[in-house]
Amino acid sequence: MSQLSLRPLTIALVLGLGVLTLTPLAQAQSSGHQTRAERRAARQQGQASAETEARPPAYPNATRQAPDAKATPRLMPKLKAMQERYEQEDWAGVMAAADDIANSSIAGAYDKSFAYTMAGNAASNLQQQDKAADYFAKALAANGLDNDGHYATMFNLAVIQFGEAKHAEALATIDRFLAETKSDKPEALSFRAGILSTLGRNEEAAAAYQALLARNPNDKRLLMNAAASLQAAEKYDQANALLEDAFKRDLLTDPRELQALYVGYLNAQRFDDAQRVIAAGVAKGILQPGPDLGRAYQLLAQNAFYAEKLSLAIDLYTRAAPMATDGEGYLNLAKVLDYAGRKAEAREAARQALAKGIKKPEEANRIIGH
Repeated sequence: MSQLSLRPLTIALVLGLGVLTLTPLAQAQSSGHQTRAERRAARQQGQASAETEARPPAYPNATRQAPDAKATPRLMPKLKAMQERYEQEDWAGVMAAADDIANSSIAGAYDKSFAYTMAGNAASNLQQQDKAADYFAKALAANGLDNDGHYATMFNLAVIQFGEAKHAEALATIDRFLAETKSDKPEALSFRAGILSTLGRNEEAAAAYQALLARNPNDKRLLMNAAASLQAAEKYDQANALLEDAFKRDLLTDPRELQALYVGYLNAQRFDDAQRVIAAGVAKGILQPGPDLGRAYQLLAQNAFYAEKLSLAIDLYTRAAPMATDGEGYLNLAKVLDYAGRKAEAREAARQALAKGIKKPEEANRIIGH
């Protein structure tokens, strides 16, 4: 029997940066005479400084020494105008303003990083992902943001690279992110595991998902991704054991989750276990009649027939036949009923097979003619 397998759940990550706030000008380096607009902007930004300082760092264990770079006072009006364009969702205007700021002869590291990061978010909002990745990379290279902004930008770059199918680059970026931040946040580690799975590095992906699952054993997304990765790594027994444990803890409450377990048992030819899981799912109303369940019943019925359990085979084929999209299930039922000597029932099943359509009508007609 060929192996049926799960597919890992799609990685769904949202860009985590949003709009940066400008570094308070009250702390900015002075470079000569300030205009009235610059002084007004400084006062406005200074009001936010206490709140900024009170916020705990997102990456307290980061190895990077955050730079002491500040906004250039003479560029403050342009930076503020660019941020206002962002808030107005003028994405093209944000990118144009960012390029103008970054190319200015007086732009410092902070100005460039801030401008490029805003432009990256704007480009992403316009679905211009190549541009977004380029802007985020430039923001990192300029190295002007504090650690929170710098690493949020790095994470966004990895997400963009993954979305553009640049999986090796995405892995390199997220590995750098994790190495420098020393972060153990589940979303970052799960993202890395998903990239490994996409790259076909299934054993590593499975190990990563299992480590996360050990920290949060009730997280069903982690559970199903771990099982899918184990299957892809051809560690079927481990995948089944993981799902069986979840089944015993009543965690498998979705039809696809139960299907993952009973299909695993069918692949392993553990037919009694598969039947047990299916029966429980049907009794709880989780598994509903349909082609997938019908195919499972047919496999169980076929095994029961080979094991000479005719009554069980007939019962299972009787369940399977109405769920099939064609009449092949009824034809199989007719054959088993005919073999068991239940001729009248066999003829009726053969007629139903013909009504639903089968590849070899002569087989049903032969039974009807008996």
